[in-house]
Amino acid sequence: MSQTDAVPARRFGPATIFPFLSWGPLFSGAQMRADLLAGLTGALVVLPQGVAFATIAGMPPQYGLYASIVPTVIAALYGSSRHLVAGPSTTASLVLFASLTAFATVGSQHYVELAITLAAMTGIMELALGVFRLGALVNFISHTVVVGYTAGVGILIMTTQMRNFLGLHIPRTSVFVEAVIGTIRAAPTTSIEVTLVSLATLAAGIISRRLTSKVPYMIPAILAGCFAGVIANLIVPNSVSTVGALPRSLPPLSAPSFDPATLAMLLPTALAIAISALNEVVSIGRALAIRSEQRLDINQEFIGQGLANLIGSFFSGYVVSGSFNRSALNYESGARTQVSAVSAGLILAGVLVFAAPLAAYLPHAAMAASLELVGWSLVDRKSLRGIWRSGWAERGVLLATIGVALFIQIQAAILAGVALSLVVYLYRTSNPQLRPRVPDPADDGRKFVDAGPGKPECPQFRLARLDGSIYFGAVNSFRDALNAFERERPACKRFGVIMRGVNFIDLAGAEALAIETRRLRANGGDLYLINIKERPLEYLEKGGYVDQIGRSNVFVTKTRALTEITAKLDHDICSRCSLRVFKECARYGKARPDEDVIANAAPTGSPVPGQT
Repeated sequence: MSQTDAVPARRFGPATIFPFLSWGPLFSGAQMRADLLAGLTGALVVLPQGVAFATIAGMPPQYGLYASIVPTVIAALYGSSRHLVAGPSTTASLVLFASLTAFATVGSQHYVELAITLAAMTGIMELALGVFRLGALVNFISHTVVVGYTAGVGILIMTTQMRNFLGLHIPRTSVFVEAVIGTIRAAPTTSIEVTLVSLATLAAGIISRRLTSKVPYMIPAILAGCFAGVIANLIVPNSVSTVGALPRSLPPLSAPSFDPATLAMLLPTALAIAISALNEVVSIGRALAIRSEQRLDINQEFIGQGLANLIGSFFSGYVVSGSFNRSALNYESGARTQVSAVSAGLILAGVLVFAAPLAAYLPHAAMAASLELVGWSLVDRKSLRGIWRSGWAERGVLLATIGVALFIQIQAAILAGVALSLVVYLYRTSNPQLRPRVPDPADDGRKFVDAGPGKPECPQFRLARLDGSIYFGAVNSFRDALNAFERERPACKRFGVIMRGVNFIDLAGAEALAIETRRLRANGGDLYLINIKERPLEYLEKGGYVDQIGRSNVFVTKTRALTEITAKLDHDICSRCSLRVFKECARYGKARPDEDVIANAAPTGSPVPGQT
């Protein structure tokens, strides 16, 4: 068990219901100062970031800031990570936009109401997963699916933001093909002033990222964009549009819709967002927990995220998740406890009241350029190269996940990737291999290796290592592999299966072992299970299959197995065999080579695969 999942058992008490009551021993003057400074840094960063993510989500700009106040505080109070910061995220924002545009006009009151309702539904799902301790479900989302999904999100963000990056007057869309075609067709109408502002923002962000990691790149990027926008509008009035002044107010009260038809309509989207959001939380939380040597309770983190979304929906918040940029910045800024995230939310509330009018100087082009940087950062080139080199199966899962995200539905990408990953897993595990094994005659310790040239096998007894568990999906392949292994040497009747690579046996697998044992005995042979692990052996014991196979045929150690099995061989053949495959053969003395015996012992030199 990893340190991020291993959490000490807690007795039920006030701290169980209110986890923040356990923070007391962590407080000190130095820690409070560090947390408050980290909170101030986080509040400054979320000003442009919150507006940017609201832009992706199709929400009015101020809602990106509303979602960074109450939900951030609630997630910190009820989560277990000291550094994870909740807030609007790129993936959740994009999925929300892609889903809700089919039901309401972007930015309309109905659109906002649906987004708030979606936050409440997502929160209830996350809360349920945490309360019922189902956090392990996210383990079914493979690394390949995560990389493919985030890459698809990144590409989609970059393509859909080109309209604002170049100043094109084309309809806003979340469909990849439409965004690409629309950009190409409208390219001749590109605004020079808007493009220059975007490039200035982009250049400032890239330079800042390369020069230092202490200052979040989005801050100098946005400042450069604002300055470039002011200059452009002075030279060519009204050539560069801006976000406009935001309302000077705290998050207004709101309420999700309880209409059954609306809830049913949003259910698939809520499920997709909950899965992707929780995966972000787990990925970010574990990464930071490892760096800070902190134990992370995944289920408690789900509870925190669930409450953040549910309670946030009553304070004009749309869906939030773990924010990688803000969480990493929080850690790098020296945060010690969750107080940093709480203070970030509270400071942002104060800043919003006083600094909201400054958004009048924030160009849409600068927001688009900063989002281009965000989208590019989501494409993990190193992981993509590693996955591509790993084989056809992982490549297929990767391409399918990206393809569904770009060409079908972004909200279905993770589900499609998980489904295909499980299919690949079932295919792999349903085709176990039997690899012929022999002691290496060139090794003094007679270490067991794959049979091959110069490594002969015993003419009476063959050993093979089974790679893969024996369950209902693999039974037919296992029996086919064993029969093929048997046909290679028709004169050999006794077979030993090294079970070290078998972690699991179910009812169908146990029945198959018993059936194959009876069949070999009927033909004058036998089947032996060697190096069997405790869990499979326990299952065979409980079902009575050890008695059917024969207790004398089941061995925990290889040494004991070879000692007893060689004692059961035809010693007349042994006395005429000069191969001396096993150490135990020495007891029968040396004898003349027998060509027939040696010929019958010729190695096969290759594993016996199951059906493919």
